[in-house]
Amino acid sequence: MGRTESKVETFRALHRRKAPGDPLVLPGPWDAASARVCVEAGFPALATPSAAVAAGLGYEDGDTPADEMFAAVARIVRAVDVPVSADIEGGYGIAPGELVERLLETGAVGCNLEDSEGGVLKDPGAHADWLAEVRRAAADRLFVNARIDTFIRAPGDTDPKQAAEQAIERAAAYVAAGADCVYPIGAPVDVLPLLRSGIQGPINVHGTVTGDPSSTALGELGATRITFGPGLQRESARALRGIAAGLR
Repeated sequence: MGRTESKVETFRALHRRKAPGDPLVLPGPWDAASARVCVEAGFPALATPSAAVAAGLGYEDGDTPADEMFAAVARIVRAVDVPVSADIEGGYGIAPGELVERLLETGAVGCNLEDSEGGVLKDPGAHADWLAEVRRAAADRLFVNARIDTFIRAPGDTDPKQAAEQAIERAAAYVAAGADCVYPIGAPVDVLPLLRSGIQGPINVHGTVTGDPSSTALGELGATRITFGPGLQRESARALRGIAAGLR
């Protein structure tokens, strides 16, 4: 078994929860230096956030060219020895086979893939078909995290329970298509038990860098793994602003 293959298996194993209150916590580095800091802190794996990488490269979220995103992921992977999953947004319009190969070239062992584009939810059936193509191309070489955007793309007056039910329907289609994990981003804490009861397999939940609620609490509510989006990068930027202001 090659080094990348062994890292994929390690990453998969990390999603097998030892206890409900012990979810996998994946910090989100945006460059090689922040990745090393996270590993030095003791985290067993990392998950890059596209918004944070975009900020580090000087782009708005969603505007990073594919070549630059893949290059940034490759630099992060080279800097550490732990498994790295990459947020590659909606796949940049790249055909599934090529997308998988480009990801593997970076050394990443997993990916996030969104089910909305231009602020609009994709047809769940068509997206599931596309995820199935990604899975066929990747076989067991990548851990696929299917992001579900029903909470962040729903109209402001949408009942969270309704958004949760839609998320459960989409999750079933994506898991059937081969997704290893689903990520109902933006789900309110109080609907996590409903999501857990209706979704088969691992669930990714968005945490906060303030630790409120704690990772333990989120795990007890149903989270298999916790990521933070661009939270670490934005908190670091705030700290840097304070340091820079003090130098004047």
